[in-house]
Amino acid sequence: MQKGGVITFPTDTVYGLGADAFNSVAVERIYEIKNRPKYQQFPLLIADVKQLTILAEPIPEITWLLARRFWPGGLTLVLSKKDSVPAYLASGPTIAVRVPNHPVCQALIQHLGNPLIGTSANISGQPAALTAEEVEQQLGDKIDLIINGSKCPGGKESTIVDITHEPPTILRHGIIPSHEITELIRNTWRQNAAHCYRL
Repeated sequence: MQKGGVITFPTDTVYGLGADAFNSVAVERIYEIKNRPKYQQFPLLIADVKQLTILAEPIPEITWLLARRFWPGGLTLVLSKKDSVPAYLASGPTIAVRVPNHPVCQALIQHLGNPLIGTSANISGQPAALTAEEVEQQLGDKIDLIINGSKCPGGKESTIVDITHEPPTILRHGIIPSHEITELIRNTWRQNAAHCYRL
């Protein structure tokens, strides 16, 4: 990946297709491999919440609360992207970020030192791969490496929450129950309101 390679790897949901997010040539390859339209940007995988500061600005307080509660795990947050984020990663004003709950993903991101493109390892419109064999069937020699980490659990996709608006909006219902997210947001708003009233 440090040389622009594109690999597949197991995640806490399905097999992922990834590369160094700050390598434009590698990102272009992923679009071609998946046959994915350019207007559909890829989510990014980061090792921990600290890496948010290189991707997003401003970062609302609710971000840290949601991250503390649900990361690592199946929660994708949509934030306002930082001006320094390359346009090939996000042509619009926002960027989607997640901290995966899988040791292989964590090791890859930490050793790479950059966020990782984190999209499903399949041709767009085809079933997501749950095993290395299924990755091989769909992508074959289009990729540089397959990390065989046994079968992924599959199931629901990550829950996506847009926190660029107030209140935050759930864009996709997924593995994190929506009521848990709305309850945390509601309690936060109540606490803030009570604090302002006291002031």
